[in-house]
Amino acid sequence: MSNISILASQSISAQSLLVLCLVISLGLGLGQLQIKGLSLGTSGVLFAGLFLGVMGITMDTDMLNFVRDFGLTLFLYAIGLQVGPSFLASLKKKGLKLNLLALAIIALGSLFIVLIVLIGKLDVSLAIGLLSGAVTSTPALGAAQQALSAFPGQAGNATLANLGYAVAYPGSIFFLILVMIVLKYVLKIDLDKEEKLFEQQNEPKLPAIVCANVDVLNQNLIGKDIATLAKIAGQGVVVTRIYHSGTQKLATADSIIQAGDILHAVGTQERVDSFTAIVGRISEVELPSLPSQIVYRRVVVTKAEAAGSHIGDLNLSNRFGVVITRIIRAGIEFTPSSDERIHFGDRLMLVGHSTAIDNAAAFLGDSIKSLEETHLTPIFTGIALGILVGSIPFTFPTMPAPIKLGLAGGPLLVAMFMGNIREIGPFVAYMPNPAKSMMRDLGLALFLACVGLVSGPLLWSAITSGDGFVWMGLAALITMLPPVIVAIFANRVMKLDYVSILGILSGSMTDTAALAFASHMVKSDALSVCYAAVYPLTLLVRVIMAQVLVIILCAL
Repeated sequence: MSNISILASQSISAQSLLVLCLVISLGLGLGQLQIKGLSLGTSGVLFAGLFLGVMGITMDTDMLNFVRDFGLTLFLYAIGLQVGPSFLASLKKKGLKLNLLALAIIALGSLFIVLIVLIGKLDVSLAIGLLSGAVTSTPALGAAQQALSAFPGQAGNATLANLGYAVAYPGSIFFLILVMIVLKYVLKIDLDKEEKLFEQQNEPKLPAIVCANVDVLNQNLIGKDIATLAKIAGQGVVVTRIYHSGTQKLATADSIIQAGDILHAVGTQERVDSFTAIVGRISEVELPSLPSQIVYRRVVVTKAEAAGSHIGDLNLSNRFGVVITRIIRAGIEFTPSSDERIHFGDRLMLVGHSTAIDNAAAFLGDSIKSLEETHLTPIFTGIALGILVGSIPFTFPTMPAPIKLGLAGGPLLVAMFMGNIREIGPFVAYMPNPAKSMMRDLGLALFLACVGLVSGPLLWSAITSGDGFVWMGLAALITMLPPVIVAIFANRVMKLDYVSILGILSGSMTDTAALAFASHMVKSDALSVCYAAVYPLTLLVRVIMAQVLVIILCAL
């Protein structure tokens, strides 16, 4: 920092903050540049940090270490919140097969790095850094640094891990894209045919919600209430209105069915058909088109007092005179049952009189502005809990040292749990998507800026001495060989389509740039489904595997 006079007159905090802002602003500007539709995005911060590091611009060491760890924690916590809801779903049906293939890529890469260390006598810290950069896994690098600090002989070599990461990262993006292009020709892929095959195999199976007006012809139902009818007809259908003697009224649990009634039912086509077969037949009368004081309205749950409760416990029917016909959650629409738990941010379709719906909406919140608010208490509580979880040692019989999730795995694991819930008692754990993105990008920018500043001088020295090119070659092998082997196996043996393979490669290497290229190549966002299916497990396994490799290789 002595070569910039304006920095010398500042306090350590001011100097560090100024350098940090300079690196991030330059890096984000670089990341916005596009070449044939591709851009570095937040990764541009790493390159800016490398450049300024070579120029001799740096930060106070203690400040740099703190900012690096803090940025990593923010980044991983935001990632955990995003991928948490899809984690368990990714392991079901086809997702299990995709994740096994992704794990195979991780295993092969880990095997290669072990062979490189044993045969090539490469330093463990440098090798783990190469692996982390070759698979573009920032969390793995953070986990490896945490593990290295536990070994007396490696505690001071965390900088070498940064160097390996910085050497491998730039080429890894290019080489994975190259693999995708080469596979297209080696496997003789017809993109149009593959896209159609993927769409056929992955067509959404969620049934649409339909409405039906049903004449009551089953005499056994006369005199029964709607609650009894629900037990007879089964779950999955909600009766919202009853038409009798020219008058429509709201159907509540204790509404009595009479001869000549017409019931307005809401549910999936299959459930409505079954309901109709039990009750009678489809009526020629369209109830919603008839004059009525019954209206419907979509209301969002934004009050902590209502969130987390079961629909049956809320008892909106008796309390306000409204019926919940469907719930819209994360873009999925379904009919609820009485034991369904509603969450903060759920959108409920309410049917009833206008005043009744207004009262129910006030009870539920119905404040769009509340959805835009970021609740900080659960965030910092979750991060603190994640740090504590990360500090717990896990001992395994065959491992020479215990494994800790550390600052990389602990917050990630806790955030994945938090991402599956919306509220904890009186605390709302819901976080708007823009806030998640802001937290993720800020954390990643802070982390990459610090890695770049530390690694810049070392990278320049490695390149000028000649060793850097050897390391780049090793990293290229780690980037390319495992995906090629698994992709050919998946296509030839498992008959997996090319679009799914592209999603697996991008997700298993946690490479969003490669995902963007693949999406542009196939001109479809369909492969994002596969990317999202393997990304959560890949992220967690790479964090754990980085520590396992450090422990094993340091013990050899």
